[in-house]
Amino acid sequence: MKLHLNIPDSLYDITLEQYQKYDKINTEENKDSIFLMQKMIEIFCFVELDLTRSIKYNDLIEIIDHLNNLISSKPELITTFKIDDIQYGFIPDLDNITLGEYIDLDNYLGSWENMHKAMSVLYRPVILKKDERYVIEDYKGSIYDEKMKKAPLSVVISSQIFFYNLSNELLTYTLKYLEKEMGNNLTKEQLNALEANGVGINQSLHSLQEILKDLNISQN
Repeated sequence: MKLHLNIPDSLYDITLEQYQKYDKINTEENKDSIFLMQKMIEIFCFVELDLTRSIKYNDLIEIIDHLNNLISSKPELITTFKIDDIQYGFIPDLDNITLGEYIDLDNYLGSWENMHKAMSVLYRPVILKKDERYVIEDYKGSIYDEKMKKAPLSVVISSQIFFYNLSNELLTYTLKYLEKEMGNNLTKEQLNALEANGVGINQSLHSLQEILKDLNISQN
């Protein structure tokens, strides 16, 4: 029987929902198992699980390597994208996020299970655009979270990398500033407390780091 595979050409061809399904089974128990490989083919290539048994083993390994390379890629921040002909834009000014946006990001950003909810905070419908500048809807809660399950994984990962780097830089600058202001008299306990509490959304920094680690993305 001839088996037709829809192998994604890029990270843009994989949705957040697909990766969430994969993440649920990507456990230590299943790591590097044939079952996990079969599930990757099923989820990302739209093939029934039983039919994956008919794929040549060498072809399967090649497809898995291709998928892993896609997932571990590091896209630049994608500021706008479309779902069902509606254009969504990344928050243009993170310095002026509302308390509601901050609370929901802090709750959702560090978990793949809730990533669609975090994405509905970070990206909202564009209501006005001129050249590269745009305005998005005011935040009204996670009303687009189900829509965001259709978001391309490239958009999701690009926003996580951007947010991680931004938070890491803010934390580094703050520590350097405090060290300078206090004449390098910060105790080890104070430094640990600052790193643990972070500045603003840096409370999610460790969780984002773990997410990027799961994707085999090294932040150097």
